[in-house]
Amino acid sequence: MVSNAGIIVRLVLALLLFFSVFSWAIIFIKYRQIRRAYRESAHFTDYFWKSGDLSDAYTKCRLFQYSPIARVFRTGYLELRKLVQRRARKNGETSLHARLSGNETIERALRRSVNTELTRLTQWAPFLATTGNAAPFIGLFGTVWGIMSSFHGIGVRGSASLAVVAPGISEALVATAAGLAAAIPAVIAYNYFTQKIRIIETELQNFSADFLNIIDRDILDDRGVDHVV
Repeated sequence: MVSNAGIIVRLVLALLLFFSVFSWAIIFIKYRQIRRAYRESAHFTDYFWKSGDLSDAYTKCRLFQYSPIARVFRTGYLELRKLVQRRARKNGETSLHARLSGNETIERALRRSVNTELTRLTQWAPFLATTGNAAPFIGLFGTVWGIMSSFHGIGVRGSASLAVVAPGISEALVATAAGLAAAIPAVIAYNYFTQKIRIIETELQNFSADFLNIIDRDILDDRGVDHVV
């Protein structure tokens, strides 16, 4: 049927094939990425709370290359270490203003890191939504064009028998079927990845808040923040 279809229908099918192949490539890549992010983030979080030592957790986080939480912690820890070094150069300044400004700096760094991780996780996922929305209409366009060609052939031949009409319409409907075949997996995968990314986003926000609470507790401690680094 494809070989007997017109040039426009063939182009539509070729475009849908591109959408389908690219979508499946994204699905496999994102599934592997998100699965690794889930697994390593869970392992790092468990180690972080069991350890209770920020410097030890920082050393360990380098082993979790695919964990968004580990990368967010690394960013926050480095910012915390810079704060400690600045205070040491200022002869241990522990004024309330210095403490609050340092905490705000860490909070901004954590926020930027969370946004970076979310951008990394959502990369290429919008293409799945585009495929799910556009592929059925592209396939429908091919079908409409094929049916138009079939009716044009009927007018030229002057015959409207089933034997004349059925082959052209069946060829045209292949485009709609191809559009649905490309769109359905893309929509399912997009909704699945969106849900998982939202869960990871919540975990990142919760971890950032917990990390800031640890810093707040140590900043308000008379010993300062130096003893946790």
